[in-house]
Amino acid sequence: MSKYAFNEIEPKWQKYWEENKIFKVEEDPSIPKEKRLYILDMFPYPSAAGLHVGHPEGYTATDIWGRYKLMNGFNVLHPMGFDSFGLPAENYAIKTGTPPKVTTEQNIEHFIKQIKSLGFGYDWDREIRTHDEDYYHWTQWIFLQLFKKGLAYESQMPINWCPSCQTGLANEEVINGKCERCSTQVERRNIRQWVLKITAYADRLLEDLDNLDWPESVKAMQRNWIGRSEGANVTFEVADCDFNLEVYTTRPDTLFGATYMVVAPEHPLIDKMTSPEQKSAVNEYIKQAALKSDLERTDLAKSKTGVFSGAYGINPVNGKKIPIWVADYVLISYGSGAIMAVPAHDTRDWEFAKQFDLPIVEVLKGGDVQQKAYTEDGVHVNSDFLDGLGKKEAITKMIEWLEANKCGTKAVNYKLRDWIFSRQRYWGEPIPVLHTADGIVPVDDSELPITLPNVDSYEPSGTGESPLVNISEWVDVTYKGKAAKRETNTMPQWAGSCWYYLRYLDPKNKDRFVDPEKEKYWMPVDLYVGGAEHAVLHLLYARFWHKVLFDLGLVTTKEPFQKLVNQGMITSFAYQRKEGSLVPIDEVESPETDKYIEIATGEEVQQVVAKMSKSLKNVINPDDIISEFGADTMRLYEMFMGPLTVSKPWSTQGVVGVHRFLNRVWRASDWESTTKEAPKHLIKSLHKTIKKVSSDTENLEFNTAISQMMIFVNDLYKEEKLYTELWSQFLLLLSPYAPHLAEELWHKLGKTTSIAKEQWPSYEEDLTKEDTITLVLQINGKVRAKIDTEADIDKEQMLNIAKSNDRIKEFLEGKTIVKEIVVPGKLVNLVIK
Repeated sequence: MSKYAFNEIEPKWQKYWEENKIFKVEEDPSIPKEKRLYILDMFPYPSAAGLHVGHPEGYTATDIWGRYKLMNGFNVLHPMGFDSFGLPAENYAIKTGTPPKVTTEQNIEHFIKQIKSLGFGYDWDREIRTHDEDYYHWTQWIFLQLFKKGLAYESQMPINWCPSCQTGLANEEVINGKCERCSTQVERRNIRQWVLKITAYADRLLEDLDNLDWPESVKAMQRNWIGRSEGANVTFEVADCDFNLEVYTTRPDTLFGATYMVVAPEHPLIDKMTSPEQKSAVNEYIKQAALKSDLERTDLAKSKTGVFSGAYGINPVNGKKIPIWVADYVLISYGSGAIMAVPAHDTRDWEFAKQFDLPIVEVLKGGDVQQKAYTEDGVHVNSDFLDGLGKKEAITKMIEWLEANKCGTKAVNYKLRDWIFSRQRYWGEPIPVLHTADGIVPVDDSELPITLPNVDSYEPSGTGESPLVNISEWVDVTYKGKAAKRETNTMPQWAGSCWYYLRYLDPKNKDRFVDPEKEKYWMPVDLYVGGAEHAVLHLLYARFWHKVLFDLGLVTTKEPFQKLVNQGMITSFAYQRKEGSLVPIDEVESPETDKYIEIATGEEVQQVVAKMSKSLKNVINPDDIISEFGADTMRLYEMFMGPLTVSKPWSTQGVVGVHRFLNRVWRASDWESTTKEAPKHLIKSLHKTIKKVSSDTENLEFNTAISQMMIFVNDLYKEEKLYTELWSQFLLLLSPYAPHLAEELWHKLGKTTSIAKEQWPSYEEDLTKEDTITLVLQINGKVRAKIDTEADIDKEQMLNIAKSNDRIKEFLEGKTIVKEIVVPGKLVNLVIK
């Protein structure tokens, strides 16, 4: 019996697929729209660490589905590329002096080698890299369309600032309020930024979610991030001052309960309203607030802090003076950065009022507001002309009153803020505008791409500007005969990932970012698979760019991604409790994989699993798995672990089990073969398998499809004879899942074409049905007998079988049947008295 030499077989077929361009795809107009399929993976950032076993999970799922659809006559586009601009490469350059482009391209080559070793059916002729000049030429071009449309503007904005590194940091570079690189406490500073006006598309981004086949949890996160609410803008006069404070509230009906106001520490009017006596305290508080992240400031579990400004607002509905406080639980980025506080009916306001002994006035009947904020609805009290009204009527009446008295208007507000779209970094797309004496002007399209200069040092400038500011020969240019300067901020990593799915359609086009006919042929993306960590920002940003391109007539669909699937996280077992102690999981004979948690807390923990990370030293390298067990084993195991969308722990024992299954398939190929018709039970087993694998693969239920293939192989082993017709059909089912093994065994049968191009097998419905059923016989709902009988019997036959059964006859003796209940193919229940 020959050996399953996966280490020889897999490279052989990978080379064959690549040389013969098996997965290269062209736009064939003769193929109808319903038979075209665009499958997309969230493309990876090429880190130096390479892939770990969590990365290929989604890639394997899309590869299986793509191969399956290809075999069902679909024209399948399935590309791969790299999100290759980003901070880690620049940090490495600062540390080692190696240019980011060098390390990035080395990492990409390593990623490609790893990805190809798994046998994925990508069309590599369409590969893109966001740091390539031919690619970011068009990223810059799209930015210019945003600029010309008034959707890109320059503004002073607060950013995270590391005083040690002397540079601005993106939010993702701040860990627990400290710099990711040097652990220095991060500050907030106002620095010149480029901003994209995503808020102009807030309503459309919200409304169009309803038409997408996305997980409801992702839609909910996007809706929450956009945060549309209806309410009123209310104007409060500031006592003894010549200016007003405007607040936004969703509950203007509770105005009579407003007993104080709060402004964010960044509010522009603080300096003007603060009394001389409070100036020192307010300034110190603002300084301390600048050290906190927005997340820390809005943490509901933390005690409230604040300082009195010395100023008073005047409540417009009753003329009462109420104190204005400065507190960091109010953010400048939401509403106007100022709130009216109604402590009786808002938990945060109540806690603040209790902390600083501020009045609490009940305006909604229903609870003891001196003990706890009452946050439910109720009839209005202590509210003058609103007394006795419910919420809806009271809000309407209050807005009418505010508008009549010119101290407020009906308003819609969003949590969504305009997108800060610049980084004070080198390794990113240069922003294609010039600063001139007459203002900011876009560069001409003919000058694109504006490429990054070669530099010797990637150190931050120390002023909050990009390192590019120090390269005068690049920065200083001439515009219409006058001196001008290039923009030195670069785009964030999000820029390249906002539109990469479009460039895959036409990656070599020198004249356009995408040919209109190719865009129309493929879009929208039919299936987009990736991690849930991108549930909000990447998807929101890409949808925004796409809608702008749609408005410009450059794409034909309102949305880029029709169906979205978030793969579950693959975690790594560390320990399991055994005889009172936590022991390494590899020492546990049968790990209880259905009882795991992500973080160990307390003494009752039975298992400890964790997200794979270098710091925990629990990252499993796919290269090691492929070397020991083969790519098909890894692919099959990652799909067999459980449902695609559920997080599950990695188990080496599970890998061994799947490898054993593939070895069984290999050994079966050496059996004596025959062209004779197979036994009926094997034929039926095959047709059940075709039906099950087809349905499950279509629905991305890969683990149960694999289980069914295992059942079929077990049935084969009862015969230990290779029925050629059945075997070839089975290999077709196996090929999307274990393509190398299936291809090898396909050719072993004497076939000369790639199995990937073969037609998916069909099944006969009659052959998927059971010949017999187990009929359950009940008396008054209690099971009294079971009997095996033919599957195709009718209701009358079922009743006859029940009434003639000796056990049932005993219960019927001397009784009257008052009701006969028959469930076809399952049971008979006789109700007697």
